[in-house]
Amino acid sequence: MQQADLVAYLLARPGAAETHPFGAQPDVFKVSGKIFAILSRDVDPMRISLKCDPDLAEALRRAHPAVGPGYHLNKRHWNTLVLDNSIADDEVLGMIDHSYDLVALGRHPRPTSR
Repeated sequence: MQQADLVAYLLARPGAAETHPFGAQPDVFKVSGKIFAILSRDVDPMRISLKCDPDLAEALRRAHPAVGPGYHLNKRHWNTLVLDNSIADDEVLGMIDHSYDLVALGRHPRPTSR
């Protein structure tokens, strides 16, 4: 996935805002003042941390070597994805939607493929 496309998708979520509370990097995406994604563009490959239902987080880690516990985050509720093209773009977008929904709507939906 291209960096510009990923950022555009994150910002297209209703009410989403890009912030930089930790300096120029990472990019922190919030909705209603709460974080739903943290994007590290200064590493190759890029990494994105996303909130996730704890049971689903474990399943995704087992299914994808590029998915691990949240880096410097609550490992039960956050995953960090290495965006090395080993996970289909549609699945990454589904994980973004899941994270956004958890934060914005307070729900616990499962990500779906597009």
